[in-house]
Amino acid sequence: MDIVTEIKKSLITAFWFIFLTFPIIVIRVNTIENIIEWRWQNMIFIGVGSFILSWLWRYAHKRQEYGAKKKRDDTVEQVSLQQRIIADRRFSIPAVACLCAFVAAFPFIFSTYQTNIMITALIYVMLGLGLNIVIGLAGLLDLGYVAFYAVGAYAYALLNHHFGVSFWLALPIGAALGALFGVLLGFPVLRLRGDYLAIVTLGFGEIIRLILENWNEFSFGPSGIANIPRPPLFGMHLSIHWASIYLYFIMIGLCIFTIIVVRRLQDSRIGRAWMALREDEVACQAMGIDKAKTKLTAFALGATWAGMAGVIFAAKTTFVNPASFTIWESVIILCIVVLGGMGSIVGVIMGALVLILLPEYLRAVSEYRMLVFGLLLVVMMVFRPGGIISNVRRVYHFEEKKDGMGM
Repeated sequence: MDIVTEIKKSLITAFWFIFLTFPIIVIRVNTIENIIEWRWQNMIFIGVGSFILSWLWRYAHKRQEYGAKKKRDDTVEQVSLQQRIIADRRFSIPAVACLCAFVAAFPFIFSTYQTNIMITALIYVMLGLGLNIVIGLAGLLDLGYVAFYAVGAYAYALLNHHFGVSFWLALPIGAALGALFGVLLGFPVLRLRGDYLAIVTLGFGEIIRLILENWNEFSFGPSGIANIPRPPLFGMHLSIHWASIYLYFIMIGLCIFTIIVVRRLQDSRIGRAWMALREDEVACQAMGIDKAKTKLTAFALGATWAGMAGVIFAAKTTFVNPASFTIWESVIILCIVVLGGMGSIVGVIMGALVLILLPEYLRAVSEYRMLVFGLLLVVMMVFRPGGIISNVRRVYHFEEKKDGMGM
């Protein structure tokens, strides 16, 4: 690393930043006394700060490049080390036991507000794992995933409003409707890929939202649907505090169920077909894999979990309206998958917890929390583009087996 060259580049960056911010940072017009105030100390702070940040940014980039070169040489050793740590019961069993104890005690240790925040985070864990099937495993960029989320929420709200359908009956119905709408989206986009696929799925999500917002006779329009019942416990209606605890444990069970199913799908034949489709669509089809069936299965199964999460969302908030299902929700779920690590189940879980819990716990700095949050996302994507916990590519070793005669 040439220190003199990097210092020159950082100085140029600092001068440019001073030049661009000079009219805003340095000059202030006092309209009461009709004078111009020159705040030269601000220019010094901006210059020194931008120089230090630029130099640190370049230094981190150089360290990242050096680490990437070293990582390519040690990939096999790192993978085997991770596998040994996971397989070692001296570490894995106590860690799992502590985690289970904390999860079980969480709603009794913390307040109802904290429990509701965790329920929201667990809902996004389900959504992230569902979208991970579509994007992380099958490699299909879906920007309209929130549409299936809305389908599940409105399925429970409308069925309960008109027919008195209970939560436990609405949960599989929401999952089935989500899968149905996933197939309906999959058929028109079978021949599309990349940016074209993203645009079509984005349009599909907006179509669903606009239908819910403007079809007043069906969805009650922008007013939404209120008084949606929370999940009952053996017919008993619980208070808000105990209903939140009950819903928390329901979400824990559904998240465990989701992790098991997604893990099994990832290791199954259809999961390997998804990964082949993600790596090379043409080669995948040339090897005899039914591309249409594989895509439709990915869209349907991914949308299934969104439909179930929508039912949970409606039961948690007891109110739904189209404003809860904007394109921003799809962006958040996509960020969860990308930030956590595409294809990685543990990474998606960590990404959901970070993206949902971090803004809430930054409320102490409410004026700057979104600035800090955005800065952390940028730094994360620059220096760890594979995500918090990137998916470990499996490595197979084939050793020549020698016969008894030493040949």
